Amino acid sequence: MTALEEQVARLADTLLGRGWMLVTAESCTGGGIAAALTERPGSSAWFERGYVTYSNAAKCELLGVQLATLERQGAVSEAVAQEMAVGALAQSHAQLAVSVTGIAGPDGGTLAKPVGTVCFAWAVQGQPCRTETRDFAGDRQAIRLQACIHALAGALQALERAPPSV
Repeated sequence: MTALEEQVARLADTLLGRGWMLVTAESCTGGGIAAALTERPGSSAWFERGYVTYSNAAKCELLGVQLATLERQGAVSEAVAQEMAVGALAQSHAQLAVSVTGIAGPDGGTLAKPVGTVCFAWAVQGQPCRTETRDFAGDRQAIRLQACIHALAGALQALERAPPSV
C-alpha cells in the first residue's frame, strides 16, 4: 500500500466512524485528491464532492473566493486556501473540507513563491479554519503527490481534533 493509499484508508475509516462527509477544493493537484479518495470502494459513504478550481475565475465563481484576496495575496496563499476550504464547506453537505493551491511547476514560480510552494486549508463545520504553507521538492508529479498526501494527513488531524458532533 502506498503512502497515499494509507492516508486515504485512515481518513475513510475515521470519517465513517463519525458519520461525516469530506469535500475537496483543489487547484495545483488538479483533482488528484478526489481521484485518490474515489479509488477506494465505498467512498460515496464519506466523500461528498470535489471542486477542481484551477483558474482564479473558478475559485471565485464556485467557491466564493474574493477577487480582492486574489489580488492582494495571490492565488498561492493561505488566505486563498482558507477561502477555498470555507467556500467548499458552504457549498456542500460535508462537515470537513480540505483545500490546496500551489505551484507544481516546472514554471510559474517566483523568488517569493518558488515552484513547490503549496498552501493548504482544513475547515471543520463550526470551527476555525487551519492553514499551512509547505515547500515541496521534485518535479511536477512529485510535488503534486506530496501535496495530496499532506492534504489528507492534515484532514485526518483536523478530524481527530474536532468535537464529535458538529
